[in-house]
Amino acid sequence: MTKSDSSRNDGTAPGAAEIDGIAARAYETIPAELRDHVANVVIRIEEYPDEQTLADLGIESPYDLLGLYQGVDLTQKSIADPQPETDMIFLYRRPLLDYWIENEVTLADLVRHVLIHEIGHHFGFSDDDMEAIEAKG
Repeated sequence: MTKSDSSRNDGTAPGAAEIDGIAARAYETIPAELRDHVANVVIRIEEYPDEQTLADLGIESPYDLLGLYQGVDLTQKSIADPQPETDMIFLYRRPLLDYWIENEVTLADLVRHVLIHEIGHHFGFSDDDMEAIEAKG
């Protein structure tokens, strides 16, 4: 491993627990006014997206999906509607690691970017909305 933001010196890839720790530190850097609205969103680290998720999104390679928000975004929520499932953000370890190795980005920055992107979906932002926000700063 040649990237500088991994604490491992033995050449092995960061495991799920390490990615979870990176995500937890990244989460703490998100402004409190946003964190207050995602406090009940569960963040999970998975190796890859499952086959059904890939099929639903029309994605052929599991390496093409780094993260996913699953739930009802805040623009669609109503206190009158029951919420049968917990909102979740999935971070996919193997696709994240592949992207990290192939690009000039730290793993911490990549995980933070994907986490913020998925939190954006929780707020109901489209990919285009988030790209416009990222382009501004």
